[in-house]
Amino acid sequence: MKSDLTLDVCGLEPPEPLERVLEALSHLQQDQRLRMLIDREPRPLYRILVANDYLYSVDARPDYLYEITIWHKT
Repeated sequence: MKSDLTLDVCGLEPPEPLERVLEALSHLQQDQRLRMLIDREPRPLYRILVANDYLYSVDARPDYLYEITIWHKT
């Protein structure tokens, strides 16, 4: 089992956060999770994830960041 991946895209202007997370997902193994930190809710990403058989959870943190955890649907 490989370790989970973390991607911090805080402060980046669109569309760079989306481009970076899609690149990271192309390397995500079946047993890994990707933890993404972002300073705005990435609503367009959710449709892309569902369309490509990924599951995700969203945690709106008290520091006004969003932590999105993404994994492969089994």
